[in-house]
Amino acid sequence: MSSSSSTASAAVAAASSHELPDCSYLSPPTLIKPLIPTPSHTLYLSNLDDQPFLRFTIKYLYLFSNPSSSALPDPEALRASLSKVLIDYYPLAGRLRRSPEDERKLEVDCNGEGAVFVEGAMEIRAEEFLGVYRKKPNRSWRKLLYRVDARTFSDVPPLVVQVTKLQCGGMILCTAVNHCMCDGIGTSQFLHAWAHLTANQNGSPPSPSPFHSRHVLRPRDPPQITSRIPLFTKPATRDNTYNLTLHLQSQPLVPVSVVITPSLIARLKHRCSPPLKCTAFEATAAHTWRSWARSLGLPPALISKLLFSVNVRRKLSPPLPEGFYGNGFVLACAECTVVDLVGGSENLHHGVRLVQQAKSAVTDDHVRSVVDYLETDRAARPDLSSSLVISEWSRLGLENLDFGGGRAYHMGPVASDVYCLFLPVAGEAESVTVMVSVPENAAEKFEYYMSGGSLGDEREKENRANYGSHGAEVRGLLTCEYAANEITSLSTTTN
Repeated sequence: MSSSSSTASAAVAAASSHELPDCSYLSPPTLIKPLIPTPSHTLYLSNLDDQPFLRFTIKYLYLFSNPSSSALPDPEALRASLSKVLIDYYPLAGRLRRSPEDERKLEVDCNGEGAVFVEGAMEIRAEEFLGVYRKKPNRSWRKLLYRVDARTFSDVPPLVVQVTKLQCGGMILCTAVNHCMCDGIGTSQFLHAWAHLTANQNGSPPSPSPFHSRHVLRPRDPPQITSRIPLFTKPATRDNTYNLTLHLQSQPLVPVSVVITPSLIARLKHRCSPPLKCTAFEATAAHTWRSWARSLGLPPALISKLLFSVNVRRKLSPPLPEGFYGNGFVLACAECTVVDLVGGSENLHHGVRLVQQAKSAVTDDHVRSVVDYLETDRAARPDLSSSLVISEWSRLGLENLDFGGGRAYHMGPVASDVYCLFLPVAGEAESVTVMVSVPENAAEKFEYYMSGGSLGDEREKENRANYGSHGAEVRGLLTCEYAANEITSLSTTTN
């Protein structure tokens, strides 16, 4: 059999199993340095930046087809524009290290060492990825993002880029940005600046310019924890021995992806009785939390949490400077018993109200208290023992990225995880894709509940039988006191 036939057979076999074929690297990884010398100094990271649960990389995947009207930029053009954009975003060309003053703190050595850039090729076409591989994200997608050989998390360069050429002339662009450097807003700001300089080779960087100083988020001296922070505390109740993290780690997980359309969002809002004015995010978040708890069959008396990011740039007094380039968010926390969340009916009023209350609790005082709490306990991690974590990517403009050859046909994560992602839908600005990994035996139920198909059917009757009769008993047993103990570890990755 010829080499080309073997390659084609391997690609067909991979497609049938939803496994991507291997990636061939066309050259060794290179370091892209800023085009001109940049400030050399140590960059302070705030307590919101380097908290333990953010010590991982944000991994984006973009699929670009090769339109007949305009060609995509070649890797050399991407390298050139990356070196330009790193002038303003120079900390991404530096290296993380532990602070000599406190080894539990991280800081950035802005040394201009450079971002990692890798060029590869894969024997697939853009339409194959759209038609087959996109439906079932799996670990083979990691072939599209170069894995740096590093001993520790801080040894991995803050920015890693891989450009993979496809058979059809299209490309897949994957980026890994260290979350300690910036949040979703920051990554979007950087990617749009890079795309702009690629498409406009003689243009100037777009506004706003990044504001790198994090000193505006320094803790108070002495620390003042004046706001309740349920994010870090595990409920102390007689029926809270269930550990969801251990349960999920004990079995295979499969990704589930559901598109929430404007019509479904309208139906969700209509399910709030009495009527409650709410945003699309609030309705979708409450619906996702409820569907997730139902599909997993969580114990009725368990106190479940919904954790979701809230942008605090305009919630602080004074507001953070325009272009603030750090982690400008905290996790809001909604919580209640499973029976109160899912039992009895399809009414979303209670869940939506909990989400709204959690959002409104994120005030200037609350953010300052979180910063100060992390100063007193650098090992603090969110309580994930019975929590769903939602990361909102659908309103960051990530789907509008254009390097000069048109917008991406697909945008999403490199791999699915137990975190729940709200993703943009290409060409449907008001829709959102909800993606999360759940146990295999819960996947069909989660997709069913998320699609809004449970009204008045047998599964809903079963749900009421399972949860509805427990309400009075459970409410009589539970208290609303919480203790700060047993912080559950959150798994992280180095790349």
